[in-house]
Amino acid sequence: MSNMKRLKSGVYYAQLAVPVELQSIFNAKMVSRSLRTKEARKAKEALPDVLKEWHRSFEAARREGKAVKIFSNDRQHLREMTAEDKAVAVWQHYQNTLQKDEDKRRAMPTASQIQAEEERLWRRIEKVEIHSGDFIGMINAHADLEIMLRARGDDTNYRTRRLAAQKRNLISGETKLIERDVDSFILKHRLLVDKGTDEYRDLCELITRSEIEGLERTVERDRGDYTGSPKDPIVRPVAGTIAEAAAQGEGIMELFATYARENPNQIKPDTLAQARRDVGLFAEHVGSTFPVHQIDKKAVREWKALLLQYPVKASEIKAFEGMKLAQIIKHNETVKKPAISTTTVNRYLSGFSAFCTWLTNHGYLTQNPASDMFLKKSKEKTTKPFTVDQMNKLFQSPFFTGCQDSEAPRFWSKPGNVQIRDHRFWVPLIMLFSGARPAEIAQLSVADVREEHGHWILHVTTEGEEGKSVKTDGSMRVVPVHPELVKLGLLDYHAAAKQSGDTRLFPLAERNERGQMMAGFSRDFPRYLTKIGLKDGRGLSLYSFRHGVADALRRAGYLDEQFGFILGHVAGSMTQRYGTLPQGMLEQRVELVKAIAYPDLKLDHLQPQ
Repeated sequence: MSNMKRLKSGVYYAQLAVPVELQSIFNAKMVSRSLRTKEARKAKEALPDVLKEWHRSFEAARREGKAVKIFSNDRQHLREMTAEDKAVAVWQHYQNTLQKDEDKRRAMPTASQIQAEEERLWRRIEKVEIHSGDFIGMINAHADLEIMLRARGDDTNYRTRRLAAQKRNLISGETKLIERDVDSFILKHRLLVDKGTDEYRDLCELITRSEIEGLERTVERDRGDYTGSPKDPIVRPVAGTIAEAAAQGEGIMELFATYARENPNQIKPDTLAQARRDVGLFAEHVGSTFPVHQIDKKAVREWKALLLQYPVKASEIKAFEGMKLAQIIKHNETVKKPAISTTTVNRYLSGFSAFCTWLTNHGYLTQNPASDMFLKKSKEKTTKPFTVDQMNKLFQSPFFTGCQDSEAPRFWSKPGNVQIRDHRFWVPLIMLFSGARPAEIAQLSVADVREEHGHWILHVTTEGEEGKSVKTDGSMRVVPVHPELVKLGLLDYHAAAKQSGDTRLFPLAERNERGQMMAGFSRDFPRYLTKIGLKDGRGLSLYSFRHGVADALRRAGYLDEQFGFILGHVAGSMTQRYGTLPQGMLEQRVELVKAIAYPDLKLDHLQPQ
């Protein structure tokens, strides 16, 4: 029964999760299809056949390596129809009816064209190219002239008969004549409207009324009257030229696609993809046909109010599948998942605000409605450094001393004889004695760890291996290797990697589909802290080591501006990019890094035997 859901309209639909290995092929995590009934019994009867068809498609995709069948009724990313959508449908269809009439009238033969065709026919008769003895030839020769003579009359007759038929249909409730146009609008705007529902019939009625008004204008034109205007109150221009924007394809997400292609701020692909999801969530809230120029502070304020109640990782929670923003928040009153943090809300607003700045610069908006909308950050640090007692407990735990299984995170907290000595072991320790970010360490190449002027250094840079990245140009820097890391065997590990021919220091550290380095471990590490009793709520993560370095340098008497460059908090330079430092400057950094100390921290048991 988890494969069958019921819409607000009462119609049941089937849904099925796409296997993980096929999601990139079908470009969806979930497929769904209307069962076209409001009766649970009939829906249950129809469900097995739909599921079988999907499973056959999955099997075929595994064999062929591509989506063998596209689910024409796939409801991924569909939305419910709004009153605004109906208004757009009515006005667009009215305008389309008039435009088609204008196009036909322009294509109609003129009196001079008809006369020319008639003269051509007589010349052919005079030359005996056609004659009474060739009956079929005579018919064919007269056909073109006959079509031209009847064109206007036939078109007028067609429109008059269709007008009469649509008026009858409006009274009887018949929808066949208009269904093709209705289906086209629903498909184009990706609406959750099923045939046979009251909502579908309502849309058919509205568009029928729209067409009647349009046909009435064409009949008036037959009499030479082009002054007519709609008499039905539902047929009126849509405020804010929504219809024009929809017709031109300049919706919010269409404009975002242009913004993404320009990428004016040259942001990384992962950040751009995140911004696309942020703006998409706003577009889902206001509706795809919402006019861009009407995005104002009220719309952003209402969206922000919803974000403050938005559950953490809502898109990954099964209970929220297929729901929109407002529905998720409403359902969460029952599910009771925690809401996203102030920082995360500000991240949504940041991606959206950058897009609004572009809209303003390109004349779509007069000002950025998201400016001054950011939430004030709590003065209390969200990420806290580890205490020495916490670090002693952490480094004495099974993950560092020996666990049952290195692959499955659920076994990391269980004592065993499996030693984890890849990037997952080294990244926390290098962070502890350098303050570098997790991804900066994980992407280090073997060549990035080298000896300069008698001192071993870590070179955080984008140079070398393809795909390396840093947060800012100022993040590229040279950090001396701390003596404690030497004791723990980092240089021995480096030598072994170099001898084996590896170009990367940590070849098992991988990027996810969004290009994020070590995203899985960054997510699993806080969970491990919870399992071993170090973490309760927010506060501790991999970044706690980085914060600990800052505190250690302050304890040693350094001011923030004196060690900011070690953490990558300064403007970029060519020295930092290529990793060459004058000996005197390097000596100063060596002394600075040596000042990173944690009294009573015990790491001797981690040193190689």
